[in-house]
Amino acid sequence: MATASKGGEKPALRKPVFTKVDKLIPGNDRHTLTVKVVSSAPVVARGRVGGGPSIAVGSRPNRIAECLVGDETGAILFTARNEQVDLLKPGATAILRNAKIDMFKGSMRLAVDKWGRIEVTEPATFTVKEDNNMSLVEYELVNVPE
Repeated sequence: MATASKGGEKPALRKPVFTKVDKLIPGNDRHTLTVKVVSSAPVVARGRVGGGPSIAVGSRPNRIAECLVGDETGAILFTARNEQVDLLKPGATAILRNAKIDMFKGSMRLAVDKWGRIEVTEPATFTVKEDNNMSLVEYELVNVPE
């Protein structure tokens, strides 16, 4: 890990290493990917069990959308939250920095939290390989005895 020297110089920034969608595996994070958005579908928020309010008084409701994103190697579902929903429109190309893999019902979802960043960039020249959808692969946690 780089640290600042005595002269007050900033540490040298590392060049990002871009990952391809087909190389994503559960439990990994800090991915940088260039992806194209294939589709985006809003997720309807459900109320709480028991009929209580689903959000705190005075707070804004969360907007969530499931976006199918991908590159020339495969596709994966991306969970877009709040302002990310506006950035990831179908047809847009984006660079996902510090993306992580979340597991949802045994399948992978890509997400960018507060430590990551989404940058909309110029349109990509590749076509998304939709027949290799990484979110359709089911994973199961297996405990191996030692």
